[in-house]
Amino acid sequence: MSGLKLPALDPAEVIEHAGTIYPEPYKSRVAGRRRRRLGDATGLKNFGVNLVRLAAGGESSMRHWHAKQDEFIYMLEGEVTLVTNTGRQKLGPGMAAGFAAGRADGHQLINESGRPAMYLEVGDRTAGDAVTYADVDMALNMVDGKAVITRKDGSAI
Repeated sequence: MSGLKLPALDPAEVIEHAGTIYPEPYKSRVAGRRRRRLGDATGLKNFGVNLVRLAAGGESSMRHWHAKQDEFIYMLEGEVTLVTNTGRQKLGPGMAAGFAAGRADGHQLINESGRPAMYLEVGDRTAGDAVTYADVDMALNMVDGKAVITRKDGSAI
């Protein structure tokens, strides 16, 4: 135990979460992603901050973009490939990327290296967000404060 008191914390003491609400076959593709919800642990309400560990071969998500919420990532360790409409770019420690709300340019991180990568993921919590997945027949909408996954036409998966 670090002995730190909020608002300070040791990220290593924050529970690491795995899992996703994605159905198969997408669920297994993000199985190598683990998040420590630092923003939640410190009581932040307006934006989230996650410390993400992405295993070798892991994917952060399916390529997606948000209608109302901004996202930002900052690389801490290792290397990932950022995939967007403009192609693929390698990101390493000290590099960052931002994804503006409403910009129809799906993004995804893939760890194509042979070792884990770690990055900070920051996103706002604007109500009424919807997520469009660029390459798969999946959509996410917020319903009564909960994320609901459907096909793009709104039908159940």
